[in-house]
Formats: sequence, structure tokens, C-alpha cells
Amino acid sequence: MKRDIDYVLYSQEQIRECVWRLARKIEEDYAGKDLVCVCILKGGFVFMSDLVREINLPLTLDFMAASSYGSGTTSAGVVRILKDLDKDISGRHVLIVEDIVDTGLTLSYLSNYLKSRGATDIAICTLLNKPERRKADNLKVKYIGFEVPNAFVVGYGLDYNEKYRNLPYIGVLKPEVYEKDR
Repeated sequence: MKRDIDYVLYSQEQIRECVWRLARKIEEDYAGKDLVCVCILKGGFVFMSDLVREINLPLTLDFMAASSYGSGTTSAGVVRILKDLDKDISGRHVLIVEDIVDTGLTLSYLSNYLKSRGATDIAICTLLNKPERRKADNLKVKYIGFEVPNAFVVGYGLDYNEKYRNLPYIGVLKPEVYEKDR
């Protein structure tokens, strides 16, 4: 797997420090509130796991799976909910935890969907933000770990064709790895 990585964008230590910083800000903003963290599967699971263990507040967890990507590298433009929430979020403060915000189309759809379910408010926390590719102009991301260039990144939960999620760092995938599948 390492031979497929062009270079490491963020090391394990840089990610750890970023997660700690985000947790402090979330604690400050949600002190005394009924917080539910909603992980967007599959990519967000590693980030969510580390993040919630750093947040020193009572909170609950739930999970959703949505897709606007096929096995390729570009959005299909249509959002499908593959797994919905297990619990009611009415009257709760919802923090959507995502690995990367790219076009923003999926998160824009999910934010509106969760608002319609009666959440008090919806905020988004992402480890990686790729504003250069944003198509959902109305999307507001409250907590951002890192701004990333328009490169294909993998590791720390992010994948290409379900591989590379287990890398402890975030790296840029060599173009020849994904271009052969086009």
C-alpha cells in the first residue's frame, strides 16, 4: 500500500494534534447541551472514534451511510442514504462528523434531511476540507481540521475502492493508481 502513496500530507502526530484542537472547540461550544455526534460512514469512522474520545462532555453517537460516489473518483451527483439513524434526534444538537468535505453535495443533502427530522441545530465537523471543489455554495462547515489541495487523498478512514482506510496518516494517492480504473 505504501508504494501507492505519492507523499504524506498529514502525519499521525499532526492528525492527533488537530483532533485534540477540534475537541476543545466542540467542548466549548456544546457545554451544557444535548449533543449527538453523527458519523458519516464509512470514511468518518476513524476520525469520529478519535474525536469523541477527546471530547469531555456527555454525548451520544449515531451513524449514517450515504453515497454520491461510485467506485470512481467523482461524484455521481445523486445522494442515496444507505443507513439511516437509529435514534430520534428531535430537540437535539447534531454534530455531523465527516472525513472530508469535497463538493459538499452529500453533506448539504444530509444537513437538510436531519433538519427535517427536528434537530435543534446541525453543525458539521470535518477533518479535511477541499473548498476548491465545492459545488454546494450554501454549505457551512463549522469545524475544519485541515484545508487540503485538490488531490486524491487516502488513509485515516479515507479510501480508494475500499482500500487504504487503515493507513495511520493521510497521503496523496499516486495518479497512476486511480487513473488505470478510468
